[in-house]
Amino acid sequence: MHVPLNFHPRQPDHAADPVHESPVIGNRVELQLITTLRCNLKCTYCSAAVGDVLGSQGNVSYSLDHLDAFIARYLGQHEVYVTFYGGEPTLNLEFMQSVMERYPAFRFQLQTNGTLLDDLPDSVLARLSNILVSIDGGEEVTDGYRGKGIYRQVVKNVNKIRDRLGGTLTARVTWSSADTTFEELDELVQAFDYVYFQFVAMEGAYAPEMVEKRKQVLARMVEEFFASHDRVYPMIPVMGVVRNQVLPSRATELYAGQTQCRVSTHILNIMPDGKIYPCPDMMYMPEMQQGDIVSNWLRKSPLQPHPAMPCGQCEAYAWCRGNCLKNLHLAYVKGHEDYRSQVVEPICELVRFLGREVERRDPRAWYARAPLAVRNKVANNEVYEYVEIMP
Repeated sequence: MHVPLNFHPRQPDHAADPVHESPVIGNRVELQLITTLRCNLKCTYCSAAVGDVLGSQGNVSYSLDHLDAFIARYLGQHEVYVTFYGGEPTLNLEFMQSVMERYPAFRFQLQTNGTLLDDLPDSVLARLSNILVSIDGGEEVTDGYRGKGIYRQVVKNVNKIRDRLGGTLTARVTWSSADTTFEELDELVQAFDYVYFQFVAMEGAYAPEMVEKRKQVLARMVEEFFASHDRVYPMIPVMGVVRNQVLPSRATELYAGQTQCRVSTHILNIMPDGKIYPCPDMMYMPEMQQGDIVSNWLRKSPLQPHPAMPCGQCEAYAWCRGNCLKNLHLAYVKGHEDYRSQVVEPICELVRFLGREVERRDPRAWYARAPLAVRNKVANNEVYEYVEIMP
């Protein structure tokens, strides 16, 4: 169905009810506050560039009084954590600082390209539970997508701020190139506390030989994870699969039994103008708008599991729980055949392969022999709340 660009979902009438039951599912909520849609880089695969979203809005135009009223109305009973997002969120540092001062009891995360990390004051760094630093693998691949010298600049900045950071550092890898090696990703393990990777949602990236190259790297990751009982190899998708296979309830408990990418339950992406969407990659689709900070309304996320999605029949469903709901929605609900065959189905095959590699190494036996500290790091890691876990 074609939706006109001037489409605005009907706002619920809550005028007589100043404290309305929240459409957010569960006991916690992630406010992904987009501080600006400007960016100082031009990454070639940028999802925010779809629909000309990137650069379409400058700094935040709603007030913190608006945000106060929205939180009071819908989120008063929730544990709130904030992710500063963009564009490049540090281009609006003043807004970040204002939010931190206004809501001292919230948790805070930053997702950044890392080029301006060294400009952040200690007062901000000390309050961050996690920083997701976007990087694409090794130096050649990263610079190819982001610009010459970016890899070294980011690594230098990470080293500069590490000792002043209150929480953890996570490399957020968009796995775009089939030529990315295990050694390149393993090198990031040495520079960061955790490495999270997500397969790029780009047609042309998953020819059969490219899928096979990625499988070889995944197999090396899993081999490295199970090489020792005395430490956790901090590759989050491998950690997440191990956790979900050993402790199946963990695949559902933070997400009310729905998708681990949080878009169907408890993540609210707030654009600089105050409009709210469930997924930052779908802010170009008016029908996905689920609320507005300024006019203070919110509805249940329109991005939900759908009968057209084949996940329930998949061998990986018990621990994957639907992977990326945006991908599934575009492929199976919207019926984009090329996207389904060239992006979603190959990614699902890679996720299944990762699960098989973990399963054949008997993760339950490994977990049973691991020391308590290792088991706790796999089972109860806070970083799972800040990333999608599944690649």
